[in-house]
Amino acid sequence: MWTHKAWPGRFLPQSVPAGERLRAYAGWCNAVEGNTTFYATPARSTVAAWAQQTDPGFRFVVKLPKVVTHERRLAGVEAEMRAFLDAVEPLGERAVLWAQLPGSFGPSDVDAIRRFLRRLPAGRRRAVEVRHPGFFTDAVSAARLEAALADADAEWVPFDTTVFFRNPPTSEAEREAWTRKPRLPRRTRALTGRPIVRYLGRDSVDETVEGWQPWAAVVADWLREGRSPTVFLHTPDNDDAPALARRFHDDVRALVPGLDALPEPEPVEPATLF
Repeated sequence: MWTHKAWPGRFLPQSVPAGERLRAYAGWCNAVEGNTTFYATPARSTVAAWAQQTDPGFRFVVKLPKVVTHERRLAGVEAEMRAFLDAVEPLGERAVLWAQLPGSFGPSDVDAIRRFLRRLPAGRRRAVEVRHPGFFTDAVSAARLEAALADADAEWVPFDTTVFFRNPPTSEAEREAWTRKPRLPRRTRALTGRPIVRYLGRDSVDETVEGWQPWAAVVADWLREGRSPTVFLHTPDNDDAPALARRFHDDVRALVPGLDALPEPEPVEPATLF
């Protein structure tokens, strides 16, 4: 996401055309979640424009279409996946294929995950996010899923909502997220050299920052091990997400001083009446 309505005038120039907002966003962060791809496969020309607006080191974690993950449940999707893979080809190795599975996709469906991952082209980075509680509370189910992912060199994407659900919601945005987000234990085990983390904080910046401290330590350890993690910071309204992402990066750099700094964003001119 790089077109959030609260960002123009704060993180993005007010006047930047919609087709250029990714370039402005890339001045703040060096990775993005491709959520729009869940609803429709983009045109290849659109994806080529994404590639042109970003540096070679910029990472895209693109969500597979819902027809693949939710409607067909990873089966009988050859045509849909061919179209999707062709569309995202301009991103090359910068793209991670992210299968976010519904909560109904449980331990009995591990073989379906294994078969699907095996059919993906070699060299395509892939990651799976599961939301069924059984994968987090039953060691045998977790081990079976890890084995299926390891066979395909795929990462298990944790979505950490533990801090968000620690206290009742206090705003409309928090109340909405309370009904939609999964309530699962925190998982910090990486399976590949490029782990991916999704973290949901609160409206409160202090609570959000306090809640990510365990992740700062985990990510620092991964970096010391030679891994290359990608971390996405969310809040219920995401209004401050780019600034929070940079603050998290700074917290990790304090633990790993050799970590490169994020790009320096261009100044955003304040809105004027005339």
